[in-house]
Amino acid sequence: MDEATGRGRATLVEDDVEFDGRDAALLRAIARTGSVARASTDLGRSRARALSRIETLESAFGDLVERHRGGSGGGGSRLTDRGGRILGRYDRLSAAIEATAGVPETVLAGTVETVDGELAEVETPIGAVWGLHDDLAVDDRVQVRIGADAVTVRAAGDDGEPTATSERNRRRGRVEGVDRGETVHAVRIRVEGADCGEAVHAVRALVTDESAERLGIRSGTDVWISWKATATRLVAGVDAGERDAADG
Repeated sequence: MDEATGRGRATLVEDDVEFDGRDAALLRAIARTGSVARASTDLGRSRARALSRIETLESAFGDLVERHRGGSGGGGSRLTDRGGRILGRYDRLSAAIEATAGVPETVLAGTVETVDGELAEVETPIGAVWGLHDDLAVDDRVQVRIGADAVTVRAAGDDGEPTATSERNRRRGRVEGVDRGETVHAVRIRVEGADCGEAVHAVRALVTDESAERLGIRSGTDVWISWKATATRLVAGVDAGERDAADG
């Protein structure tokens, strides 16, 4: 199981299905109320969407919720042992992330190439990057900021680029260093430049100790990294000389 983080929250990833804070809240509400319907009401969600989300999660993580139809003993739902373990795993990862002071960022300078609604495509030293913007226009100079807690790290096997992921920003790179913590490690990954084909920039990522061991994360390891456009901040009016603050 890959374990990554989104901005300000922990995320468990299995087969490109993400278990995040909203999913943890749903499982906790089911455990508390004994009912998917009551849990959905407490969270202000529809029962149908809650059931659909549970099915999606179970397709990747296995059985999480045991549901019983009404009868002489009444219906209801409860977490399976696996569901309890997944929730506990998420809570431990979340606590570890919160305890990691000063989440590092990757900072890139770039130029806006395309604006599409709330998203913009920016040309950077590592190629085109998509991120959220606030009233930017084509040709604006911007600073691209990617929190290390938003980056997912995957093994670089023989299967090529992990196209199944919904994360729009994907790059192949090589681990150049690991700053080890007790539970969460900060990993520096050199990414190939779009034009020169040479490693030109280090992207930061946070990886749990368990995932680092499973993925063989160490200097020289080839990996894929990805992060969502919605987890990428674009800041206007930045000079090219101000880039790469995370590596400074």
